Amino acid sequence: MNQDIINLYDEYTHAPLDRRTFLERLATLTGGLAAAMALVPLLEANQAHAAQLAPDDARLETERTSYKGATGDVKVYTASPKGTSKLPTVLVIHENRGLNPHIEDVTRRIALEGFFAIATDLLSPLGGTPSNEDTAREMIGKLVATETIQNLVAGITFFAKQPRSNGNVGAMGFCWGGGMVGDLAVNAPNLKAGVVYYGRQPKTDVEKISAPLLLHYAGLDERVNAGIPAFEEALKKAQKKYTLHLYEGVNHAFNNDTSQARYNRQAAETAWARTVAFLKEQLKA
Repeated sequence: MNQDIINLYDEYTHAPLDRRTFLERLATLTGGLAAAMALVPLLEANQAHAAQLAPDDARLETERTSYKGATGDVKVYTASPKGTSKLPTVLVIHENRGLNPHIEDVTRRIALEGFFAIATDLLSPLGGTPSNEDTAREMIGKLVATETIQNLVAGITFFAKQPRSNGNVGAMGFCWGGGMVGDLAVNAPNLKAGVVYYGRQPKTDVEKISAPLLLHYAGLDERVNAGIPAFEEALKKAQKKYTLHLYEGVNHAFNNDTSQARYNRQAAETAWARTVAFLKEQLKA
């Protein structure tokens, strides 16, 4: 697909543009509104394709519950392998679409790798994730960043003490959630590991980071990648432990297999294997 179209969709989902402006500009790129409308399903996430693992997979225990955060109750979706206890623990932080079926599926996937996985609904202060993705993006913009970070900090403390946890808690985040992992690493000295998938970088207080970081970036993601040089410089200056992978020729959200236009299977599988190995090493008891 034309990279200008991918870039326009990225602008729509992150700036964001209103839908009418997005469609008008897409029609200009494709030669007409009919062609634009035909492309939209390829660009947008299709939650009907979200489940690699069925919600009722017999190998897993799942639960919808909540914990007390800085702003009140924070809703979560948890998953862990059946018949095990004292597992390395991972917070899964969603994209700017909220806690949707795709992120719940990712939570089941990481659980099946041997983790106690917790997907936080960071839209909880506003009532929780809605079904409409445009509404979710608008709600994300209304969150107070400091409160959101403190909700995550509270989650680390809470879930480290749960019977299923070995006490070591890491975090992995995607897109907006990847940026939140960086902010969490700055603000949570008890975070044991952080995995960032194509998320913006913290601009200040990098010296406060104590958790080792695994950073996955997409080669074609100019918007996010613009912040890499300054972040790397700050990490090196502060002598922080990190590993950075740049996946050439792939787009932002390359791990999201519900978006046909941006998903890249090879990059996603490579990044996933690296993520699992990193988390197992950093979170072992």
